Amino acid sequence: MSRARLIITAVVVGGRSQADVARDYQVSKGWVSKLVARYRVEGEAAFEARSRRPHSSPMRTAPATLELIVATRRDLVGRGLDAGMATIRWHLETHHQVVVSESTIHRHLVKAGLVTPAPKKRPKNSYVRFQAELPNECWQSDMTHCRLRDGSGVEVLSWLDDHSRFALSLTAHPVVTSQAVCDTFTNTTVEQGIPYSTLTDNGLIYTTRFAGGGTGGRNSFEKLLVRMGVVQKNSRPNHPTTCGKVERFQQTLKNWLRAQPDQPANTTDLQALLDVFVDEYNHRRPHRSLPHRSPPAVAYTARPKATPAGRDDVHHRVRADIVDTSGKVTLRHSGHLYKIGIGREHARTRILMLIAELDIRVVNTSTGEIIRTLTLDTSRTYQPTGKPVGAPRKPKHPNP
Repeated sequence: MSRARLIITAVVVGGRSQADVARDYQVSKGWVSKLVARYRVEGEAAFEARSRRPHSSPMRTAPATLELIVATRRDLVGRGLDAGMATIRWHLETHHQVVVSESTIHRHLVKAGLVTPAPKKRPKNSYVRFQAELPNECWQSDMTHCRLRDGSGVEVLSWLDDHSRFALSLTAHPVVTSQAVCDTFTNTTVEQGIPYSTLTDNGLIYTTRFAGGGTGGRNSFEKLLVRMGVVQKNSRPNHPTTCGKVERFQQTLKNWLRAQPDQPANTTDLQALLDVFVDEYNHRRPHRSLPHRSPPAVAYTARPKATPAGRDDVHHRVRADIVDTSGKVTLRHSGHLYKIGIGREHARTRILMLIAELDIRVVNTSTGEIIRTLTLDTSRTYQPTGKPVGAPRKPKHPNP
């Protein structure tokens, strides 16, 4: 027997007071009164359990928004672009000014049967992640194979900025050679500047360090990097995740190419498609690993670009800090601690210090603005801003 039936029976049939029944059954007197009133109006129907569902759901997602979520998902999948929850959320906010949580998007797509369960993957916290602090601090490169319409093979060479995921160069070749690597690298430096370093695998188009037992000379690309003063880094053998950013970029590219209605007939057609993809990827596709899911072009231009190390072994480092309430930051150099004046107007601002020996540039992390440039004076602990301090003094007047 339900509790509601017991309570109503005790009051109506047993003649007990509502206060006594409420005390015995450890419920509120108001609820007892409501049950009795309901029984007198509805009769036996008052004994049935009632739904606790609210009469209205003011926070419920609008049907038009749910339709937009499905349409956005299908549009992205149809164009061969990433259609994850974060990407859909970015498109809704950016293009439709609709704010929806990722959990709501996922829940609705599952209900609509548009999400395919994925197998369990290696936990993200098991990977050792790294990312360059500045644009042009590290360029990743790799080569991948594609197919033309007639089934013949062609190779695509990629150059990707490690910090921003900006696609620097994407070119199609019958066969990628070391000379092709040199040409694309040189052409890219003309447009974007010379990077601090490169990161590639150990293919012969990049390095000969494992050729002939490691006793051979440098190839043309290695010699080019030496002349430009660019640091060359290579992944360890059998560790493809070291170059994971460019590997993932190539996977995104192939997904996009497969979704195109007209497959390329030759290398020229493929290059035209690659140019379209680069424009879409850099300027209109949100990247979930970047702040605010921004497109790579935004991140690539937000900070000053790193420059080559050169042959004089200048020590470069990047230090993140927050300007204190008095407008200063501290920096340790050669075992001594120095205080650098930034200005009270920048108090509590997150900054990056780009340090090359004694030359320092202070950058606002949020805006990319250079807010101070100086050469460290090691003869003094405090490095003043050079701005006047306090209100201007009144001129002294001689006594009459």
